[in-house]
Amino acid sequence: MKAAIYDPYLDILGGGERYIITVANCFSQNGYQVDVFWDDSSIREKLENRFGMKIKNINFLPNIFKKDQRAERKILKEYDVVFFLSDGSVPFLMGKKNFLHFQVPFHAGRGKSLINKIKFRKIKAVVCNSFFTKKFIDQEYGIKSEVLYPPIDVASFKPLKKENIIINVGRFTDLLHQKRQDVLVMVFKNLKKLYPKETEGWRLILAGGDEEGQKLVARLKQMSKDFPIKIITNPRFDSLKEIYGQAKIFWTAAGFGINDEKEPEKVEHFGITTVEAMASGCVPVVINKGGQKEIVEDGKNGFLWETEKQLIDKTLELIENEDEWPKLSKAAQERSLVFSEKKFYERIKKLVG
Repeated sequence: MKAAIYDPYLDILGGGERYIITVANCFSQNGYQVDVFWDDSSIREKLENRFGMKIKNINFLPNIFKKDQRAERKILKEYDVVFFLSDGSVPFLMGKKNFLHFQVPFHAGRGKSLINKIKFRKIKAVVCNSFFTKKFIDQEYGIKSEVLYPPIDVASFKPLKKENIIINVGRFTDLLHQKRQDVLVMVFKNLKKLYPKETEGWRLILAGGDEEGQKLVARLKQMSKDFPIKIITNPRFDSLKEIYGQAKIFWTAAGFGINDEKEPEKVEHFGITTVEAMASGCVPVVINKGGQKEIVEDGKNGFLWETEKQLIDKTLELIENEDEWPKLSKAAQERSLVFSEKKFYERIKKLVG
């Protein structure tokens, strides 16, 4: 059996790319010959280093999905399964079973074209990474997609000796999908100024890749001067897991100031790092937008916030209430199991049939 995999953003090395490579690993473990189409032969090492995962028995072949290589795509007829990550377009897929995956809630208004309807006839299932994404995809393309939450190897994340650390993990970027680390820096500074005694000894760590955000990193470092804020760029995954394990609280602000009904592409479509943090015993205090609302149950295993004041107040509540944090930490770990890699593998096998 043969499986073909394509992700046009593979070199971004984000959560979506981990999703796609986990799909590839899943097929490989189930006896498929797996071919990932990508021109850069060093991508395997980059993916392994960023995500701390072993990519075994997977071939990286020249990219047949370039515009000038349409003729080469005829080889897809040889594949039992084709799993394709969409950039908003609907491709002609020629495998025996074709799956189109959406990680972004596209809503340009052109999805219901006649040509797309024809292309969808060859697609066995459309898969989304969250119900948030699904809502927009179904409206845009006039389809009924399925939700397959991103896979998180929750068993590999462990709480360590906890320190007074607040952590945020996400790419540093000034492009479309901004994580708004600048908001978190400002809020942390205000938290320290307003409550110096209560927050004594607490520090903020921002970690993530900076391939497209080196200017942002420089600006954040300037903003952070004279405050206990550390910025870690391009951490290896084992180092990242250690920081998760040490931190007590996890923050997010992606989509701050955005109406997620009008601009859904600018908020977190799911929130892989939120689940990783929860599996590590961090209590999440995350923005009440996008896919985050599907992960965190407010007051039960973390908190949701909408204003900067709410972020400060809910964080201060965790810092001051010594009884509340342990209960929420345990509940967060239990909640993370819903998004386990094991459950993802089970769903993939059922989906392919």
